[in-house]
Amino acid sequence: MFNDIAEAARKAALELCAEAGLRAGQIVVVGCSTSEINGFRLGTSSNEDIGAAVMRAINAVFAERGIYLAAQCCEHLNRAIIIEREAADCRNIVNAIPTPDAGGAFAAAAYENFSDPVALDSIQADAGLDIGGTLIGMHLKRVAVPIRLQTSGIGKASIIAARARPPFIGGARAKYDESLS
Repeated sequence: MFNDIAEAARKAALELCAEAGLRAGQIVVVGCSTSEINGFRLGTSSNEDIGAAVMRAINAVFAERGIYLAAQCCEHLNRAIIIEREAADCRNIVNAIPTPDAGGAFAAAAYENFSDPVALDSIQADAGLDIGGTLIGMHLKRVAVPIRLQTSGIGKASIIAARARPPFIGGARAKYDESLS
């Protein structure tokens, strides 16, 4: 079971990297409901083993590309972000350590596995992966563009992916410079 979950998470992360054109130094926010992955209602059955399996699989994909994982906590920690200190905007640091029951198993696994984790109250990420309806949109840069992945779920949780692009100035027919994304 955990191998299937980790493999689906790995595939989703790989697809997101390719579809969003992610580059080294960029940040991807990931919200993950281990309850939903396991077939339960969001926030009702946090699972540390699932959280660790998903976090390790996703972070391995991002780390080998120099992309930072920003793990979104649950609403008990006001959807704070766990991220490596070197990628953090140090003005937004908050004093919180996630646990499976307050922050979520995914964010707790990130905190335990990052080399120098910090919690932020918010971030503006370049792309995102929402596993199980965790509402990551508040942590994406403007303008969020949905991405349809071939991997549509992890376990029993659905996935929604997005990338961010700079806002168009001058209308929809203005030329778009891909290098700015």
